Amino acid sequence: MRRALLSLLAILAGGAKLHAAEQTPLEHGEYLTRAADCAACHSAPGHAAWTGGRAFALPFGTLYSANITPDRETGIGAYTDDEWVEMLHHGIGRGGRHLYPAMPYNSYTLMSRDDALAIKRYLFSLPPVKAPPPPNRMNFPFDQRWLMVGWNLINNPDRRFRPAQDKSAEWNRGAYLVDALGHCGQCHTPRTLTQGLSERQFAGAKQAGWVAYNLTSDKDHGLGGWSDAALVQYLHEGQAPGHGPASGPMAEAVQNSLRYLSDADLHAIVAYLRDVPARADGAASVPATPVAGAGGDDALGARLFAEACAGCHLTDGSGRQSAWAALGGDHSAGDPAGTNLVQVLLHGSELQTTQGLMFMHGFTGAYTHQELAALSNYVIRHFSGRAGTVTAADFAPVGK
Repeated sequence: MRRALLSLLAILAGGAKLHAAEQTPLEHGEYLTRAADCAACHSAPGHAAWTGGRAFALPFGTLYSANITPDRETGIGAYTDDEWVEMLHHGIGRGGRHLYPAMPYNSYTLMSRDDALAIKRYLFSLPPVKAPPPPNRMNFPFDQRWLMVGWNLINNPDRRFRPAQDKSAEWNRGAYLVDALGHCGQCHTPRTLTQGLSERQFAGAKQAGWVAYNLTSDKDHGLGGWSDAALVQYLHEGQAPGHGPASGPMAEAVQNSLRYLSDADLHAIVAYLRDVPARADGAASVPATPVAGAGGDDALGARLFAEACAGCHLTDGSGRQSAWAALGGDHSAGDPAGTNLVQVLLHGSELQTTQGLMFMHGFTGAYTHQELAALSNYVIRHFSGRAGTVTAADFAPVGK
């Protein structure tokens, strides 16, 4: 028993080192960088990969992600090992400059030093690109970085991951992947008044205009009704039969991070999430097949669906050409507020898969806000049997 426990501790001390025997040091660092989903924030449309420049609209202003190529002037090329670990664990960059928690260092603080330096090793192998990010536009007093000292005291646990001795190696591996590297709680856990992570772990939250759904073991609102196979497939492919496709930030997480993880790591994530205490928060799950007769009284919505959507999405819940177009069981189609549905209609959605790019364009240029609201409410009623509350105002530009 003691030998098995020591073996478990040795495995987890290096976090992702379950794969170290199969990988070169550089490949190991790349794998960890994928698992930490660095690309999602530090690669922006119109910018070279890893050069940052992605805007984050926050309640306190707008932040832009940093260049993490090894350019010494505009990137991370001047970081020493100790400075790099200090940044990931404490949110303090070179020269004592405090980072804002859009950088999820209050999750990365759980990362082992070895894994942090493996990520640095990989990033330093990339071609350096001179690309200064745009200046942040933070409102006073939030533009005063020294205020982060107080935020860190309240919201940064400042500790490294320690395996739970009463849990399996697979569970502990999943916990490390989800809480430290994948920082899933940053989107799926509600925030406190100070914008830290609350104690309602994975109960679901609205982030950057999208709802990150409940990941707890609750059967009706969370993942309790999913099979292990469906969860693994969803994490790997961005879709699973009877659950719809990933979109928005979740599609980015699949595209940039989760689809690169090993089958063993995906199963470890599922094992950990299975054990998260159930919370009945957020919109309930959606049946895999449409509700009989629902939406039939919405002539405008039904007509618009036939005109604009039926080329890809069939009314029986399946996808015409692709499983990524199936809406049966899609959580977004069961939220009466239609938050994610509105975002997809506004901005479209895309996901790079092993079968090519799955793409849906936005529809604001072809239909009025009133028509899009009618379409949204038809989709919600047809696929979930619930009454949608989407209005034309939901499609209006912010501030208008």
